[in-house]
Amino acid sequence: MPTYVIVDVTITNPEEYEAYKLLTPASITAHGGRFIVRGGATETLEGNWQHGRIVVLEFPTTEAAKTWWASAEYATAKAIRQRAATTNMILVEGV
Repeated sequence: MPTYVIVDVTITNPEEYEAYKLLTPASITAHGGRFIVRGGATETLEGNWQHGRIVVLEFPTTEAAKTWWASAEYATAKAIRQRAATTNMILVEGV
């Protein structure tokens, strides 16, 4: 069953975050993942959600998503993101 990683990012250092955006795609692909949403236009339909940049990733399994997040391929990019942004990230199993 596919698993989705949903990310809400508030970028605090745009210049450094650009390096993150360059490094991340290869690490996702290496673990069978792909971008579904990558910072496109958003509109709140209900509630007060004051979100930042929204990213949605799809992986073939929960294990693949978790392995990507903890991987050596993603480690450098993750460190950059953690310095350059505030992030909320969740896993959601698909159907």
